[in-house]
Amino acid sequence: MKNNYLKSLIVLVSFFTIFIIVGCGGDSNNNGSGNRNGNSKALVEDAINAPMSTLSQALKDSITYMYSEEGLAYDVYTNIYKIQEVQQLQNIAQNSEIKHIDAVNELAIKYDLNMTQYPDTEVSYSIDNIGDGTYPVDTVQYLYNLLYSKGTQSEKDALEVGCMVEVVDITDLDKYMELAESSNASDVLDIFDFLRNGSYKHYWAFDQGLKDMGIADGCCSVDDALGYNFCHPEYPQTEQGGGHN
Repeated sequence: MKNNYLKSLIVLVSFFTIFIIVGCGGDSNNNGSGNRNGNSKALVEDAINAPMSTLSQALKDSITYMYSEEGLAYDVYTNIYKIQEVQQLQNIAQNSEIKHIDAVNELAIKYDLNMTQYPDTEVSYSIDNIGDGTYPVDTVQYLYNLLYSKGTQSEKDALEVGCMVEVVDITDLDKYMELAESSNASDVLDIFDFLRNGSYKHYWAFDQGLKDMGIADGCCSVDDALGYNFCHPEYPQTEQGGGHN
């Protein structure tokens, strides 16, 4: 009888131990902030659903400009990949640049901005086709033509083009984020920050691609052209790779 009582007690204690572990500790990594951390879709949705900001014409123009520039990144990576099958180009275009384009497009819808007649944003919302390598912004069109011509020459040139695109993107975003911050346009600032974080990752993916080819300096080996310095060791280097942001 005593042995049966002890066995029953042991089973009961074991049951409650498992219950406590599962019930109290099982969700320790599943709290609200943990789920949201790093969730780019949630971050973008929060920014789009945030209250409307008062946008200056310059800030409106920055949104429509970045739509063309993110379109350039997608187009140039996709179209160069058809000739130079550098996997970073394909991964970044399909996994990340599509998300960047969509995020800026959502901002344009929110503020009813026209993206086909840049910089005439006062005309009601409309959108350009992505993929054909044509843009309403002359600067972006010139850049696409130049980068496509270079990137199709070799795998090394294709990777160098990636370094160049991301530096141009980050440089413009730095400027536009200052403008958004000074205008208290937190929704625009959050979207631009999302784009910039992605560009940091992409930069290091291309940098690593060059290093894997035996080019020790990576992106720092790219000639200073277009008035930009393409060597930026200070960029955040977390989560390197093809990039999904």
